[in-house]
Amino acid sequence: MISGAKQLFLIPVLLAAAASGALGQSLIESGRKQFEARCGACHGADGGGGELGPSLLERRGRTLSEQTIRDAIRNGIPEAGMPAFHLSAEDEGALVGFVRALTRPAAESEVPGDAAAGDAFFWGQGKCGGCHMIRGRGGITGPDLTSLGQQRTLGQIQQALERPELVRQTGYRQVTVRLADGNTLSGVAKNESAYDLQLQDRAGRLHFLRRSQISRVEHDPKPLMPAFHLGETQKRDLLAFLSRLNGAGPGTSTWSGRALPQKPGEWATYHGDPGGNRYSSLDQITTGNVQSLGARWIFPVAGARRLEVTPLVVDGVMYVTTANQAYALDARNGRAIWHYQRPLTKGLVGDAAGAINRGVAVLGDRLFMVTDNAHLLALDRRNGGLIWDVEMADYHQHYGATSAPLVVRDLVISGTSGGDEGARGFVAAYKASTGERVWRFSTMPKPGEPLASTWVGRAIEHGCGTAWLTGTYDFQNNTLFWPTGNPCPDYNGDERKGDNLYSDSVLALEPETGKLKWYYQFTPHDLHDWDSTETLMVVDAEFQGRQRQLLMQANRNGFFYVLDRTNGKVLLAKPFVKKLTWASGIGPDGRPQVLPGSEPTVAGAKVCPAVEGASNWMSTAYNPSTGLFYVMALEKCNIYTKSSAWWEPGKSFYGGGTRDIPDEPGMKYLRAINIQTGEIVWELPQPGNAQSWGGVLSTAGGLVFYGDDSGAFAAADAKTGNPLWYFHTNQLWKASPMTYLVDGKQYVAVAAGSSIIAFGL
Repeated sequence: MISGAKQLFLIPVLLAAAASGALGQSLIESGRKQFEARCGACHGADGGGGELGPSLLERRGRTLSEQTIRDAIRNGIPEAGMPAFHLSAEDEGALVGFVRALTRPAAESEVPGDAAAGDAFFWGQGKCGGCHMIRGRGGITGPDLTSLGQQRTLGQIQQALERPELVRQTGYRQVTVRLADGNTLSGVAKNESAYDLQLQDRAGRLHFLRRSQISRVEHDPKPLMPAFHLGETQKRDLLAFLSRLNGAGPGTSTWSGRALPQKPGEWATYHGDPGGNRYSSLDQITTGNVQSLGARWIFPVAGARRLEVTPLVVDGVMYVTTANQAYALDARNGRAIWHYQRPLTKGLVGDAAGAINRGVAVLGDRLFMVTDNAHLLALDRRNGGLIWDVEMADYHQHYGATSAPLVVRDLVISGTSGGDEGARGFVAAYKASTGERVWRFSTMPKPGEPLASTWVGRAIEHGCGTAWLTGTYDFQNNTLFWPTGNPCPDYNGDERKGDNLYSDSVLALEPETGKLKWYYQFTPHDLHDWDSTETLMVVDAEFQGRQRQLLMQANRNGFFYVLDRTNGKVLLAKPFVKKLTWASGIGPDGRPQVLPGSEPTVAGAKVCPAVEGASNWMSTAYNPSTGLFYVMALEKCNIYTKSSAWWEPGKSFYGGGTRDIPDEPGMKYLRAINIQTGEIVWELPQPGNAQSWGGVLSTAGGLVFYGDDSGAFAAADAKTGNPLWYFHTNQLWKASPMTYLVDGKQYVAVAAGSSIIAFGL
């Protein structure tokens, strides 16, 4: 038997399932008996988890289909220690039905009642909105309820209403803290240990307290939420309303976000500043003391396949993402404050199927992030509550999204991934208040449009050119710079003759309207998958004797470019790798001087750089004190082949392929480039397998931090390249480092494998 209070709330959800036709009354009893006898010992008689098995009532259990449950029963889950069960068809059907009814999200249950009346009660007489937030409206001292109908079963919601003392949610325990200085704080404890306490007061402010600051902590034994003594009609109406809370769509908020003044030492955008230069003025960690640098905390991201994120730090809080997940951490010690999560999307192809995400953008009290299925989300950065959710593109058309958005004034700007699967690229801007789309700039034309003349052939139907990496912003000239990806098919240009605009380009856009100011194409008619989605860096510097407004990039095609960012004129273009065989240089007209024999062939042609590029999306940096540009460069060639393979739904549209050259392994180098001449001033070879994808960071302490190809996190002298410090993580780098200041102390942080590691003196 299912005992105690939990049984009281299990029966209503099963009765609701029976009433909706999902189960018959007799099957409920039969399935319950099967569950108790065969599953209860591990999963608990109520499905809430036991010593040997996980809870079936949490998120993973609620997403299980009937077929998945049936397969688990028949085949077991050997790696998890679950045996297979061989049941009669009748018993199996009853058990599957019971488990599905037990775990069905409330949003999928038929709940009688007037949801509109429940809505009115929630915001009115019930005063629920004083603590709970729904789609950005309400209080923050209680859990966000925007997706409650997806996150909880009907029985769990009813239990929380009638017996809140049985529901203890982490991060919402009422406390009063007596401080050593005589002051008092009260609110909810987001996290507590023997060493520290995170307290969020009623206004939403976070207080990070060390035990030495605390005289006494008083825990209120009463639950944060009082029990509701409702009539049957009120209870039914409130349940109907709460069960229908299945996420946010476009927002209706009148919120007008304002960028908070960036405090010294904060890392408030993907690159630390909107201009794309990973240079920090922090100088506590220097060439003289970096040898004393050590790991100060580690935060493992559960379930992450690999991290490519650059954390942000604002107001002492670090924000970290992986695909469809965001965490807020205490930047002092890595302790979690809140966690937002939604399921990964099934059936994706391309980069987004790899479950990666590179970070968030911040504006006021909101965070913005993309999802694997090309949605853009706004979260409340105080509690992780979902405010709005808009679809940028239909993932069924092979779109995804992987990179951090960029905030410019009151707009959130993003592109999408899918650039090898035939998705038509674009950059789009959305209102930060509501998610309403303001403009959309297509990075390649449709048939019949003016630019279609640069796409001669049928490839224009699936030409790619997606704008998947975070762009940069020029405050002085109010210009948005966005890099674009390669054309498709990647290696065969027979059906896309012409320059294939705007692939492999930088777009200079008016941020308010998306109007094109100018463009420059780095690799016209690209045949080597050398998309130009490398960081575009805004720099003001004296250049060749004259103060100039510059835009710099180390391009995947092997050339280092310095452009006049007011008009796109090429000021300098020099190779930054020695193995470059496809072009002899960049001509006075800004076009590459392509060498014969560099096109892919059916038999295969050796071309340098390799398909990974001389560099790629990993971050670069510029130090104004040294005048040097830092980049991780790859010296490698490939054999490029082409084929007649054509676009098919759900497959990559390559039109050929690449392979490594035997006995010619690649080699990574950290290189410092003189921006005046393009000459390499110093370099650090990276012995290893040339598989790492880590970026760089430069600081006023005279250092360059980088991920060594061996798996070490390291620092070198920014002037000379002299190696000064390393720390072995034994991870393959897929992210770029950042630095921040909190409580007067400088830290350097980086994603290594599936963990965030923060270093300090």
